[in-house]
Amino acid sequence: MNSTNNLPLSRLALSSKSSPIREMANLASQYEGDDLVSLAIGEPDFTTPSHIIEAAANAAKGGATHYTQNAGFLELREAISQKMLSENKAIFDPVSEIVVTNGAMQALCFALLATVDPGSEVLFPTPCWPNYFSQVQLAGGKSILVKLPQSNGFQLDSDLLIKSITKDTAAIVLNSPNNPTGVVYNRKAINEVVTAAADNNAYVIADDVYEGLIYEGDADSIVSYVDHPENILVVNSCSKKYAMTGWRLGWLAGNKDIIAAATKLHQSTTSSASSVSQMAALEAITGDQVPINAMKKEFQSRRDYVVNRIEKMQSVSCPKPNGAIYAFLDVGSLDGSDSDIAKRLLMDYGVVTVPGSGFEAEGSFLRISTATSIEQLKLGLDRIEQMLENELN
Repeated sequence: MNSTNNLPLSRLALSSKSSPIREMANLASQYEGDDLVSLAIGEPDFTTPSHIIEAAANAAKGGATHYTQNAGFLELREAISQKMLSENKAIFDPVSEIVVTNGAMQALCFALLATVDPGSEVLFPTPCWPNYFSQVQLAGGKSILVKLPQSNGFQLDSDLLIKSITKDTAAIVLNSPNNPTGVVYNRKAINEVVTAAADNNAYVIADDVYEGLIYEGDADSIVSYVDHPENILVVNSCSKKYAMTGWRLGWLAGNKDIIAAATKLHQSTTSSASSVSQMAALEAITGDQVPINAMKKEFQSRRDYVVNRIEKMQSVSCPKPNGAIYAFLDVGSLDGSDSDIAKRLLMDYGVVTVPGSGFEAEGSFLRISTATSIEQLKLGLDRIEQMLENELN
């Protein structure tokens, strides 16, 4: 069959952009060596803990292979509600205020589709995950980027965000710990932003996918401590904390009107999340947490190793990531754009990273995923150090 024709594509399809993360991963396929070190994808290298896999397999064998309610198994929603109460001090009715989704990406998409009208604005403190922008575009909205200064370690600046709120602001998306920097935003600043959003009838979408991977300080969701929790829509998933990226299981929690709308969107798109994945999530949330805590401890050890190595390198630095699975390396001392640097690092040294410009960062940065073994991190950082020595001396 012909691969091209004269039939038109929609404007949305023509204007959609590829993720810079996937672009680097695709470029890596052209690397000719057999010793590639991939520090690009933010995916835990652990296999899903065995008790979760066994629970899913037993559920499938027992007949849990059919459609579920559009909002997901009530038992799972009850477990999510209990988790948010015990861990986050947040109360959500499992019947009317939680919907189970195909990953956090779908939860985020539902939240935006339920709140954004054509022409509405959604605010993002940057650097941030680039997939947000395509989802706002899908909803017909406009992304407003609020650049956080590097001089303050990319910490949330509430004044900058509040000044950007207008009558057209539908939502503000806050991701803490942040992808790509690993920075945990200041609670006072977050509360100030949420209060301003509430005063302007706007939602705050809390992207909590790394909430279970905070290494210093309180590991709480935004919704647990702000003055206006009624304005918060919580997005979360099993992907990072439980090493379950391929299971595609997440959830959205919020007021009943938003959740009712999201559930109808579910009816019109994928009907429900996978029944088997839901049973896996139930075990992940309610089952043995010992292997989950062990994974978190290992992630923290890797973070410590990477930060210590970077501190000893010449002419580079990174803000200390207090959470998530990334380090954001300032490579402004090298020649060229961060995209050029990332490509040189890949083609000449066999290390895959992601340029910070893909996250709308000002300056020249490389995002390094720390979600791989110490051995791979050591090899990758050795090569980065060699590149610095070769290009700066």
